[in-house]
Amino acid sequence: MAEVSNKSPDPLDVALGASVRIRRRTIGMSQEALAEQCGVSFQQIQKYENGANRISFSRLVQIARALKCRVTDLMDVLDTPAGEGEAEMDLLGRMRTPGAMELLNAFEKLPPESRSSLLGFLRSLSASSETATV
Repeated sequence: MAEVSNKSPDPLDVALGASVRIRRRTIGMSQEALAEQCGVSFQQIQKYENGANRISFSRLVQIARALKCRVTDLMDVLDTPAGEGEAEMDLLGRMRTPGAMELLNAFEKLPPESRSSLLGFLRSLSASSETATV
């Protein structure tokens, strides 16, 4: 019987997967469509995007072609000197949060004064939820 690994995904694999997800969503492509173009199942695309499975270089080239971008566009955040890309990798990891992309897309469409009001509301909501859990 095969052993199940409890090891968490490598942060680099998570960041690359998040980069693929962001690009795919940006161009309005479904996981199913990307999977079809790459010759894999949509579940495999989910695993790539979550960092659960590593993306081989040949598969990364296929993904980049399907997403109409360069491989380096997907790996840009990973190609920084040690320590300098940590904030970007953290951001890519946070983009995995359900609803994060939709929230960002809606936020971008708001006028500046509405953005400011929404941020104020979210800060107060976040602060009150933090004090409630303490």
